[in-house]
Amino acid sequence: MPEAAARAASAAPAHLDEDRARLVTLLQAFETAAPASPNWSDDDSAWATRLALNDTPAGASANDYLAHRAAHAWQRLGPREPAAAAWLARRLWRARWVGIAVVLGLLLGLLADSIGSGQRINLLAPPLWAVLAWNAIVYAALLGHALARLMRRPSGPGAVTRLAQRALLLGRALPGAGTLRAKAGASAAALQSFAALWAQRSAALSAARATTLLHAAAAALALGLIAGLYLRGLVLDYRAGWESTFLGAGAAHAIVATLLAPASMLSGIVLPDAAGFEALRVAHGAPATAPAAPWIHLFALTLALAVVLPRSALALAAALRAHWLARRIKLPADDAYLQRLARAQRRDVAHAVALPYASTPDAQAALGLRALLAPVLGDSLQLRIAPTVAHGSEDEAPLAGLLGADTTLALACFDLTATPERENQGRFARRVAQAAPAGAATVVLVDEAAFARRFGAASARRSQRREAWHAFAQALGTTPVFADLGAPEIDAAGRALQQALRQPVARKDAS
Repeated sequence: MPEAAARAASAAPAHLDEDRARLVTLLQAFETAAPASPNWSDDDSAWATRLALNDTPAGASANDYLAHRAAHAWQRLGPREPAAAAWLARRLWRARWVGIAVVLGLLLGLLADSIGSGQRINLLAPPLWAVLAWNAIVYAALLGHALARLMRRPSGPGAVTRLAQRALLLGRALPGAGTLRAKAGASAAALQSFAALWAQRSAALSAARATTLLHAAAAALALGLIAGLYLRGLVLDYRAGWESTFLGAGAAHAIVATLLAPASMLSGIVLPDAAGFEALRVAHGAPATAPAAPWIHLFALTLALAVVLPRSALALAAALRAHWLARRIKLPADDAYLQRLARAQRRDVAHAVALPYASTPDAQAALGLRALLAPVLGDSLQLRIAPTVAHGSEDEAPLAGLLGADTTLALACFDLTATPERENQGRFARRVAQAAPAGAATVVLVDEAAFARRFGAASARRSQRREAWHAFAQALGTTPVFADLGAPEIDAAGRALQQALRQPVARKDAS
């Protein structure tokens, strides 16, 4: 790995505790939202950066710098955004939720008739077998997920994460679209972006917390079923027997003996042999006569062994994992926004590479491009203009070789006189984003110089062509930067560049 790339990777944002990660994510949402929130400006961003650079200790990690900067930013943003402040103040997890899940599980287990009606236990068909079967399915699914992770094929948290995220939304820990419009007003886009970013970054934590609740509730449900067995046995006289249309005594005995064998060994209760089990068979409608107490003990112990103990252990493991993850929220190392902030902390020189498509910029355009980039990236930036890629040869161009490992900004440069096409300009921009190193932003820059010379700067055709490029850039997940590189309007183009940096070309597979 080149030295510059290694240095960038080592200083890349990695982990933060939950509270600081939420604040950093909220600030990112406000600084990258489109349309931008009226309550947060580029001047505010510069102010927060300046304070963070001044008070972050030398040698501090990128995480510490991000947290310092977000804390400073919140001094201004918090009072302006009461809806965001309210959401940020809410706790995303409360330990009493585990207690509530346990109480609900116990009550449900106590109220459930886990033996059957008529004070007769059919040894082949008590509802307890359904509980054991369901837990066996859960264990198989967990084992499959663990094996998939070991084989480097993570299947994702799936339904568990979706359940957790829905619970967070119901608890208003994450802003939902319905309340955004009513409470957030012009900042709705920023808060919706925050909800999406946080749901993604806290997915593993949400899954661990949801898993804790589910396992705790399942263990409590089994405990409730066991308690219900004995409570009913205290006041009712249950009898045990079995009947089946398809199973003979040998097959039925083998099934029951296998399932209850661990409980039998631990309790010392001896299971009947095949002949004894045959004697327990009852004809249709006939009453069972064998005492049920030994079978109730075996069922209770089987539930404890197969459900209560494993689920309790899984709940404890998930709780410990959630506790660990809450202190280690992973920030994406290839996020362009976070990478730019990390470079600002290190005071690295920005390296911009312009990749022209179908039109070669002249010397005046190169000067105009540097004048446009300097206020945003700093006067010490290094700008390099790569060889022009001919129209139709976007697949053959060695873009990875044109973009060095130290590139921080890749500019896919087009001419306004051209009509944007997904198969050509679109594919080129996608390939540039894919070839750019991790953390580098890819921006669509449209030079208006030739068009202005030909049709005039204020022509209706210019507005129509801009609309076409806007639609083109939106399909790439970004916004275009329009600039007459022969004589750029630095302020307007600079604001457009800032916006494009907040929403660079999405890094997706070229197609």
